[in-house]
Amino acid sequence: MLMPIHEPKLSARPVRLIVAGLALALTVSGCSQLKGRQGYVVDPLLTEAITPGVDNRESVEKTLGRPTFVGQFSNNEYYYVSRETRQLAFAKPRPVDQQVLRVRFDPAGNVAAVDRTGLELVSRISPDGDKTPTLGRHRSFFEDIFGNIGAVGAPGAPTGQ
Repeated sequence: MLMPIHEPKLSARPVRLIVAGLALALTVSGCSQLKGRQGYVVDPLLTEAITPGVDNRESVEKTLGRPTFVGQFSNNEYYYVSRETRQLAFAKPRPVDQQVLRVRFDPAGNVAAVDRTGLELVSRISPDGDKTPTLGRHRSFFEDIFGNIGAVGAPGAPTGQ
């Protein structure tokens, strides 16, 4: 006599639970939070090492590397900017941490001051619809195109008297 072969069968209920569990896992994984980092990677030990009166432009660049950007009106300020953001699925990223290290130099190139700021200076801007409100006249499309027809000369130009 041959022994009957017994094959285990999965009932429909456990299969449905497994499929539902996999679908739920895929759905939830799409809603995970994304972390982002922009700019300078801050090393607290190195940034604390910059000392006014001791360091100069060259030693700052050797210690911290090239700055994120240099001052707009003079090259006597170095800025090292670091920002960490979080983003949920397709939402806009929101800043959760920011550090700005500003190193100011005197005219001789020595470090005069080191300033640190954080997330408290981040501004939240909420645009008003699709138009930016401005002060002044409200002109139509045709007034913008044809508004200067007939105007003689530029404002402030001599009149030839």
